[in-house]
Amino acid sequence: MLSPETPVTLIATLTFGLEAVVKYEVKQLGFEKVKVSDGKVEFEATIADIPKANLWLRSADRVLLKMGQFEAVTFDELFEQTKAIAWEDWIPADAEFPVLGKAQKSQLGSFRACQSIVKKAVVDRLTNAYDQDWFPERGAKYTIQVAMYKDVATLTLDTTGSGLHKRGYRLHAGEAPLKETMASGLVQLSFWHPERRLIDPFCGSGTILIEAAMAGRNIAPGLNKKYDSEQWDSVPMNVWREARQAAENAIDTTERPPEFIMQGSDIDPEIIELAQINADRAGVGQDINFTAKNVQDLWIDRQYGIVITNPPYGQRMGGYEEINKMYVSFHHTFKKKWGWSVYVLTADKMFERYFKRARPDRVRKLFNGNLEVNYYQYYGDRPPKKDE
Repeated sequence: MLSPETPVTLIATLTFGLEAVVKYEVKQLGFEKVKVSDGKVEFEATIADIPKANLWLRSADRVLLKMGQFEAVTFDELFEQTKAIAWEDWIPADAEFPVLGKAQKSQLGSFRACQSIVKKAVVDRLTNAYDQDWFPERGAKYTIQVAMYKDVATLTLDTTGSGLHKRGYRLHAGEAPLKETMASGLVQLSFWHPERRLIDPFCGSGTILIEAAMAGRNIAPGLNKKYDSEQWDSVPMNVWREARQAAENAIDTTERPPEFIMQGSDIDPEIIELAQINADRAGVGQDINFTAKNVQDLWIDRQYGIVITNPPYGQRMGGYEEINKMYVSFHHTFKKKWGWSVYVLTADKMFERYFKRARPDRVRKLFNGNLEVNYYQYYGDRPPKKDE
């Protein structure tokens, strides 16, 4: 019989390149036994921790419950070892249990075949457990994932449902949206904290600034989401209620001094209006000042601060001549601002040639969706203690 204190292994999946960020988040939540590999962070927890992980992880894509892991080089091995797992401990007789799969560097290279085999094995197991031959699949959703990598199968249940990047505040995203989880990762990879000035001169729908403001106010990013595991019998509703109440109580509601109000600008007045709507929905509208402004007109009146931005790039975002002018203006604004740390996410590999203040202190390769991008990091001088 499962209880909220039953030990489980959870896997936070993530965008390649953000492993260190998510590992730090997981440890900050109090989880000690943490294992990191490409695209995921695995950690020991209890059933009662499933709500906490979903509500609080800012840069992870979803939270999976690990059901089993084993070597399988034939479909028979995959079937038998999948069937050996006690699926009935989690999946009730009326549940919907679709199977998703992926395969890489494995002899069982057909992910569709792997999905089919796993589905058959789970049905076989549940048929014996519930003594029924047909499953209506009209109840709560338990999405099974099978990942084959180097002939090792990892079977999980998806506790999240719709991805963690869907916070619920962004009704409008603009033409080329940056995922909320990625935006949060960019903020965490910087030296920003709530007592530092932060600006985004290409803010678009405001995602970077909104994610920073939510972190600054200790707002759980998933507080306004619904999760598949909220409907699971094995994760009691009172556990979810307590986790949500704890998150509500943790929000910092103190008033921000004017000098720490974030600044966001974009050349498009309509997208600025949408950014303000998004920020208000996220509960941080008072912490960000959005203005319609060309980067050429940006005026920096403080000696120290941080820029985190994702400028437009590529033909579909405008002509190269326009982008060239934009980069040149950005360079002129910040070339002598040695007290400003500058962080720029772009797929444009020419960016480094335009921003010539110095060589980047670090260039981190990330993926925004399927698009490979670089995160250029230029560290500024640290402000004196009295100015932080």
